Amino acid sequence: MRLLSFILFIGFALSLQAQNTQDEPIQFSGLVLDGSDEQLYPIPYVNILVKDKGRGTYSDLRGFFSIVVEKGDVIIFSAIGYKTVEFTIPEDLEDDRYSLVQLMTQDAINLPETVVFPWPSRDHFKLEFLAMDVTPELQKRAAENLANETLRRMRNDVSVDGNENADYYLRQQAREYYYIGQQPPMNIFNPIAWKQFFDAWKNGDFKKKSKE
Repeated sequence: MRLLSFILFIGFALSLQAQNTQDEPIQFSGLVLDGSDEQLYPIPYVNILVKDKGRGTYSDLRGFFSIVVEKGDVIIFSAIGYKTVEFTIPEDLEDDRYSLVQLMTQDAINLPETVVFPWPSRDHFKLEFLAMDVTPELQKRAAENLANETLRRMRNDVSVDGNENADYYLRQQAREYYYIGQQPPMNIFNPIAWKQFFDAWKNGDFKKKSKE
């Protein structure tokens, strides 16, 4: 009776140990690179999702990622302009860390070519161009529309769209990640910023702002 109890206890301990080993978390990290050609380069902001578990992460500017997973998990790599890739974490891992260099290929979508012709032929364009009315009044109106002050006012009045907002946000994020852990450079030592300052000074931007 004692021998049978001892055997059952050993079997239960081994099964419990195997179950704990199976559920042990794995630190999964690596790089996501563009493998479309021989020149490999990192892909930033790749969505890395653990399938059917509702959690994930994304790669940084250098294509690096790190996430906690379990053995047997299916990892989905997806990015705009690239084919989605799935990778399964091996179930026979003996270590609690696993690294991977995941290659992704570009998914090109070729749209049919569209050619827009404002006139039926080149001869028609020549006739319309020669018959165009270019009076002094139209020249004056065109000059006013293309004046620097008018263009500057239009740039300030026209609000940005969603794409421009997204681009600005991504540039801000990229700047923060690029200088993470260190002090960003000051514009006082930036020759481009000094040039922009002198150009604005010559154009009288500061005088106009003070009057307003």
